[in-house]
Amino acid sequence: MCAARVDGVERLLVLRANGLGDLVVAEPALAALRAAYRGAEIVLAGATHAAALFNNRPAPVDRVELAPRVPGVRFDAGGAERVPDDPPEVVEAFCARMRAEGFDLAVQLHGGGGNANPLLRRFGARVTAGSRAPGAPPLDRTVPYHPFQHDVLRWLEVVGLVVGADPVRLSPRLAVTAEDLAAADAALSAAGLEGCGRDPAPTPGPRTAGPRTAGAGPAGARGRGGRAPLVALHPGATDARRRWPPERLAAVADALAARGAPVVVRRGPGDTDLVARILDAAASAPADLSGALSLAGLVGVLARADLFVGNDSGPRHVAEAVGTPTVGVFTKANLVDVAPLFRARHRVLVSWASRCAVCGLDYLDGVCGHDATVLGDVDAGTVAAAAIDLLAAGAGADGAPPGGSHRPGRG
Repeated sequence: MCAARVDGVERLLVLRANGLGDLVVAEPALAALRAAYRGAEIVLAGATHAAALFNNRPAPVDRVELAPRVPGVRFDAGGAERVPDDPPEVVEAFCARMRAEGFDLAVQLHGGGGNANPLLRRFGARVTAGSRAPGAPPLDRTVPYHPFQHDVLRWLEVVGLVVGADPVRLSPRLAVTAEDLAAADAALSAAGLEGCGRDPAPTPGPRTAGPRTAGAGPAGARGRGGRAPLVALHPGATDARRRWPPERLAAVADALAARGAPVVVRRGPGDTDLVARILDAAASAPADLSGALSLAGLVGVLARADLFVGNDSGPRHVAEAVGTPTVGVFTKANLVDVAPLFRARHRVLVSWASRCAVCGLDYLDGVCGHDATVLGDVDAGTVAAAAIDLLAAGAGADGAPPGGSHRPGRG
């Protein structure tokens, strides 16, 4: 079923410059490329969070280059405002630098290719490959892009069919470093939660060769020293329609706190009001980590957590990738394309109606502009029951996924 590999690949570029969750679900495809092209240098043209993740931990790529801000390819949110796109001369300078690197193969794992394929072709690789929706510019090797396919499987299909990279796993993985855990421990200690949660061992690698963080022990040890489990809540999502009402998250927080699980809340850009509504509605006084976490700290807190509860979001994907059980609330559309593939550690609550709370427009029928939740038919009791079930089962007791996150053949 797989195509032949491209011969003589010493330098390989991958274009994947969209959101944090999108990056995580592409990780199995990146791992497949690493396994297929063991001797090649793999460069990811990505967004700011890609550099923060992959340039600082063992990963399937050797380095990240910040892709230019091009409509339909990369944009950066700056709080309430979007950072402007780069001017043509900045885009051309980046493309010229990529051409000078002399890539043998460039792979588009970004989307349908309407905007990404023209940019990829400007990098001057000997062979171009990737997905292609109807009307998108062609590449040398393509797989048709169709909606309603899980993204993990979509990108595995692309790299398998166009460049001969067989899958090595289905679940995304993200290494946890000593730096991640140290940043998390500082934030948790400042919130009065020192020692709560799991104790994952840092992934071995050049950045974890020093002393381990205080209290580190076997991967997956629960509640360090017999202390309480830790639950992480995240109320945000890039699309406001995919945000479950924060008052319901507050009710879940109270249900978990009543069972002895301290709860922390973290926000992303634009989530300040959502966090405030959780803190106002919750009787259990969750700890607010907003503003205290770098991306490394977020990875560390999610690795420490015994459970994540929230929306379909980048942090939920990160939690899954570091081996933390998750409870997520999804639209009926996102159930298909990004929900976790497995259920031993993960619970998926779905809004089968997925209609705007203001006008009733179906999520699949377009954007009404109200920015109101479409998840209103998912009740707090159902989510709380799923969360309590996972905590009671100790689904995260074995810590990070087996085998760590090393790229095959690279240490």
